[in-house]
Amino acid sequence: MTANYSDTLYPCPFSKGYGIPAKQAWTLLKVFVVYRLILASLFMALFFSRHETSSFSLKSNDLYVYSSQGYLILTVISIICIFWRLTAYSTQAQALIFTDIIFLTLVMHASGGIHSGIGILLAVSIATGGLLIGGLCAMLFAAMASLSVLAEQIYTSQTQYFEASAFSYSGMLGATFFAIALLSYILAKRSEEILQLADQQKQTIVKLEDLNQYIIQHLHSGIIVTDREQRIHMTNTAALRLTHLALTPRVLGDISPQMSLAFESWLADTKQDSVLLNVPSQPEVLSRFMSLSASHKFFYLIILEDVSLYNQRLQQSKLASLGRLTASIAHEIRNPLGAISHAAQLLDEEDGLSEQDLRLANIIQTHCKRVDRIIQDILQLSKRNDSRREKVALHAWLEHFLVEFSNEQSIDVETFKLSSTSESLVALIDPNHLKQIMDNLCQNALHYGNPGAQQMILRSLRILHSPCIEIIDNGSGISHEHLKHLFEPFFTTSAKGTGLGLYISKELAELNQAKLSYYLTDDNRSCFRLSLLDAEKNLIEL
Repeated sequence: MTANYSDTLYPCPFSKGYGIPAKQAWTLLKVFVVYRLILASLFMALFFSRHETSSFSLKSNDLYVYSSQGYLILTVISIICIFWRLTAYSTQAQALIFTDIIFLTLVMHASGGIHSGIGILLAVSIATGGLLIGGLCAMLFAAMASLSVLAEQIYTSQTQYFEASAFSYSGMLGATFFAIALLSYILAKRSEEILQLADQQKQTIVKLEDLNQYIIQHLHSGIIVTDREQRIHMTNTAALRLTHLALTPRVLGDISPQMSLAFESWLADTKQDSVLLNVPSQPEVLSRFMSLSASHKFFYLIILEDVSLYNQRLQQSKLASLGRLTASIAHEIRNPLGAISHAAQLLDEEDGLSEQDLRLANIIQTHCKRVDRIIQDILQLSKRNDSRREKVALHAWLEHFLVEFSNEQSIDVETFKLSSTSESLVALIDPNHLKQIMDNLCQNALHYGNPGAQQMILRSLRILHSPCIEIIDNGSGISHEHLKHLFEPFFTTSAKGTGLGLYISKELAELNQAKLSYYLTDDNRSCFRLSLLDAEKNLIEL
């Protein structure tokens, strides 16, 4: 049989809601049929081993032999049907109990009637019927057994088959059958309640386990569970990502010898519970160790965190406070700046001004506009809305953006060459923030990237499991001295720039758990890369 019986319930036809798991039911049925085989064998053994001094006497040898043989033959047939499951469970269980009542009554009659004591074996059959099929079914079996014993006594008294009959003993035996059936019913109901409670708890545990696994696998921090021998028992997706591994390693040394040595040092001195891990292509990864006790076996938890992400959060907190302060200052500056600009306009319109005075008034106007533009950028930064991330198909989005940007800047759409991989890339980001970032980067490419030399490139690709967007211009690159200040606020190499474009772009990227970086291509062209969250593998950030 290839069917799965582990979850099937077998109810009694006369009970309401009671059932037992199929695997357990078939096991009980096998135990009972083995008990029947032993009992039938004992009946035959008693017949052939009896002698004159034995207390075991028969009133009808033929009836005893035929009943015992029939009982043994039916039991052997039942064993074949049960162990190979040739018949339905309920049919087989009911047939066993019914034949038990019939054959045990016949053996009891052949052995001298109720005084032989064999009738008490019917109590085992009744209790077993209650467990195998259902509590209320035990009442039916008790009634049949009581009627069978009573019928045997009536037959004995009418035919004078024995010297004496015992109706009082038959009545007590019948009462015993019903008492056992009642207890069987109560036990069955309790078993049903326990099974239902266990099933509910099992479902709850399974749901909680699935939820825990989902949370662990989608944490932004890496999780590694190991033992004292440094055998790794579990890792999550973030741990593999931070260590740049495709498959779960076997031991800590497979991740990094430095981590293995740090773990050994921590076991010797638990005060040193963290270490900075050097992983190729990953600037800094902080590893923290802690103990986990599971029964009598100890496991250890290693948490991996991207230090740059921690520093980024700290920097964002500082900049948020600074942003509120600068926003207040910007509002205060705007009022006198407006007065200065208005006065310069009136002065420029005055008749009889010399050429030098007009030039000075023009300088005032120019710098007032520049300061006003800086104030607008600061206010825009301080009023930045929270990220409302959505799934964005990068290739289609970039096609639409390039057309829209070309129209806004009044440039030829062929200024940028759009390049995409054949793989479908779906990022998780706020589309408005992505538009603002791309506007800033593409405008910088137009201003500083020598667009007339050759086509600039706008492409989407996957790098280290993350969807990315790259803007490659024809610039000669940024000097090492300027590179370390590239994303700082108010840093600019242009007299007309505010120095906030790249800073705002980087802040918006980090707000969406993305990363904006700069590097030189192999042919010495400037490239800004925006690494985004994969919408298909979203991580939970804690």
